[in-house]
Amino acid sequence: MKTDGPRLAFYGDDFTGSTDAMECLAAAGLKTILFVGVPTAELLSRHGDLDAVGIAGHSRTYGPSEMNEIMPEILATLLRFNAPVIHYKVCSTFDSSPESGSIGRVMDIARDTIGASLIPIVAGAPKLARFSAFGNLFARHNVDDTVYRIDCHPTMSIHPVTPMHEADLRRHIGMQTAQEIALLSAPLVAQPLPIAKSTLAAVLAGKPKSILIDLFCERDEATVGELIESMAQDHLPLFVVGSSGVEYALTAAWRQQGKLPTSALSMTAQPVERMLVMSGSCSPATAAQIERAMQAGFAGIDIDPVTLISEGAEGRHGSQIIDQVAAAASSGKSMVVHSSLGPGDARESRLIERYQAAGITPAEARLKGGRELANTAAKLLQRILLRVPFERFVVAGGDTSSAAIRQLGIDALEMIAPLAPGAPLCRALATEPARNGQEVVLKGGQIGSPDFFLHARNGRC
Repeated sequence: MKTDGPRLAFYGDDFTGSTDAMECLAAAGLKTILFVGVPTAELLSRHGDLDAVGIAGHSRTYGPSEMNEIMPEILATLLRFNAPVIHYKVCSTFDSSPESGSIGRVMDIARDTIGASLIPIVAGAPKLARFSAFGNLFARHNVDDTVYRIDCHPTMSIHPVTPMHEADLRRHIGMQTAQEIALLSAPLVAQPLPIAKSTLAAVLAGKPKSILIDLFCERDEATVGELIESMAQDHLPLFVVGSSGVEYALTAAWRQQGKLPTSALSMTAQPVERMLVMSGSCSPATAAQIERAMQAGFAGIDIDPVTLISEGAEGRHGSQIIDQVAAAASSGKSMVVHSSLGPGDARESRLIERYQAAGITPAEARLKGGRELANTAAKLLQRILLRVPFERFVVAGGDTSSAAIRQLGIDALEMIAPLAPGAPLCRALATEPARNGQEVVLKGGQIGSPDFFLHARNGRC
């Protein structure tokens, strides 16, 4: 297959993860645009030749029937970009299940629809403090900076929708697909490149359907990138599943090969006087960020999820929130509008109880309640931005970010500057003048230090 398109095409299973992949590529000097949904030919033509192209999606919330209905078209679109590597970008914590955001189901669909005969899996992303060793995933907890095996992680082990009960990713993904998953473990990846390639070839001689490649240290990123490129030579285009460790690995390899721009990029986030944060995240890391922001003078504005969903964004509660935002803005304050202050927040349990009362399971109630809250909060954000013009805003939480960007009519995003690994400052590209050029940060629940919202407002290189 001729590959005269971009170097890489990727689809992110949520919007925050999509900007994470874009950040790595753009910071390496590659012209990268992240489209909100499948781009039209006319929209693509506006941006000329691209080094990398991404599509931000929200398959992380899809059930099996939605995967079967929607993902074949997405994968076919990625195939048409004519890139040698197609990346299905998942959250770096790999939280998923057969019922929600099934990674294994996407692998099966890719095998059936685009002929993916070998699927490498790369989970580790050391720059994000995600480490893969002997097939097991480890992640730092941003509240106490301790690295935990993912099934012992204080947040991910009790995730409200997809709790991680298995750290061995071959077993975890193996619960979602019947495809055989081989392993190239961290000590083998750490060998000199020629030996690592020979070892990989020996493993692939067994004809596995997929292979998990450990990535434990930053020094091994270039080797993993080289291994991905070597597999692409025999499996063109190569369909890869993984975190942004895929982008970090490929750019490290391209840097060693002299295939990246040599001039340094100037990427600086300027300060703004006031900034809006809309948070639908229930993670402890985001809760710590909200607390720190309010200590620093941000106005804290509570959302009652049950009331907001019941009344709709146009109801009395939504209007009261907008009035509070406008009052804070008129006094020059930044503000954080939040639906949760961590896993112990009573607002979460009330939301789940609301849906359980209709006779569904707690897991179904969490999923349904989370989706409806994200969609309603996105509509509320749209109303806020119509009332109060902010130069920059932040959306925290994967589902809320996905819903917000779709609701706001943004066509695409491009990176302005890094703030924290995985959550860059971006520029919105839109046909609507009020949105075009607006600055936005999409932050996953686990991303960023306690001072993240302060950095987002004050600017940081």
